[in-house]
Amino acid sequence: MKALIQRVSQASVSVEGNVVGSIGQGVLVLLGVEKQDDEAAADKLLKKVLNYRIFSDEDDKMNLSLLDIDGGMLLVSQFTLVADTKKGLRPSFSSAAKPADAERIYHYMVNSAKQLTANVQQGIFAADMKVSLQNEGPVTFMLEV
Repeated sequence: MKALIQRVSQASVSVEGNVVGSIGQGVLVLLGVEKQDDEAAADKLLKKVLNYRIFSDEDDKMNLSLLDIDGGMLLVSQFTLVADTKKGLRPSFSSAAKPADAERIYHYMVNSAKQLTANVQQGIFAADMKVSLQNEGPVTFMLEV
């Protein structure tokens, strides 16, 4: 399971011109689910995302987590994160979870996040989404479990 997280001052996701999720300060999480991923992997990754210290403290050091700043989380499914790009000029998605499995894990992670922090928004699984963000820093990390 992979999560590309971006520290944002705002982010939103739209489907067919309608905003379906938006946050202010927080993290945009692009989530890729692989074949072997399960709820335990989602729990481990979610804990890491919530506690990863990427926000500045009073000394301007990255020392605060999403939970510390009470920030928002926008979760968007993105299967292309798990593409194998090592060979050739076309990505392979052989390691990606089957859509039904990926959707189950994605919704599990969204629901788990909502139990742990107040401001959780989401995209629509498998929809053609338009993601807008203002990355602070820029600060972007790839987290894997």
